[in-house]
Amino acid sequence: MSIKILLLEDDTLFAETLIDLLEEEGYEVVHVTHGQDALDATYTQRFALYILDINVPLLDGVSVLQLLRDADDETPAIFLTSHTDKEMIKKGFESGCDDYITKPFENDELLLRVQARLRRYKGGANLQVGSLVHDLEHKRVLCDGKDLDLSSKEYELLVLLMQHANKVVPKELIAQHLWSADKAGSDGAVRVYINRLKQLSLSVSIENIRGIGYKLVS
Repeated sequence: MSIKILLLEDDTLFAETLIDLLEEEGYEVVHVTHGQDALDATYTQRFALYILDINVPLLDGVSVLQLLRDADDETPAIFLTSHTDKEMIKKGFESGCDDYITKPFENDELLLRVQARLRRYKGGANLQVGSLVHDLEHKRVLCDGKDLDLSSKEYELLVLLMQHANKVVPKELIAQHLWSADKAGSDGAVRVYINRLKQLSLSVSIENIRGIGYKLVS
């Protein structure tokens, strides 16, 4: 399941640029142009991140986030703003935003900020791929609500694949993740753990991308 981002931006051309940028990175973007639509979207869908322009029609981005925080919605949020006024920035943080970025900005800067805010989502209990759910607090993965019987390395490997769902994870990255530098794992060892995961009754499949790595497909 791809990571879903809510984008509140009333400048259509600018929004299209942001959508293209984020979708190229594998994110799913839901775009709305005014604050009330943003609130409505949060009632029917679950998002990993909010990217909110401050100056939008009907209900501004600060007010939207304040209402969400008042309703105990702790989804990470980044404000887009052309404001450099310290009072406006202060107001944004007081409403509960996690970060802000001032227009104009470089694409790489936005992506870095998005990745930083999403770390909490990707590593936490909210990480879900199909019927697989990563419960960070108890260090376990559930499938259809049932706890999977995993060794420590099987757990680490499955969570890594879930974090990169529908993307190829290189064998080298898997080895670095599972073993320390002084105990480097071999391709054969990686295959052993992959095969063990494949033997489980998972709701997803793990594909071997020959010569490159592995991909968990939801």
